[in-house]
Amino acid sequence: MDMRKLVGENVRRIRQKKDLTQEQFAELSGYSQQYISSLEKGKRNPTVITVFELAAALGVSHIELMRPVNKS
Repeated sequence: MDMRKLVGENVRRIRQKKDLTQEQFAELSGYSQQYISSLEKGKRNPTVITVFELAAALGVSHIELMRPVNKS
């Protein structure tokens, strides 16, 4: 499993569930919209600290960003 894609997909899913645009989430998280976009596409390799900070900005546990989603 590609962890970059997994984290990116989870960030996108949770961000959209909270009805946040990438720009709004960038403002909340302190990361640029370009970084968020690349992350959601699986093109970034976030550090543990980044995962923790993104999770905090989304109001979820960092585990939620690394947990595979059952797509059945």
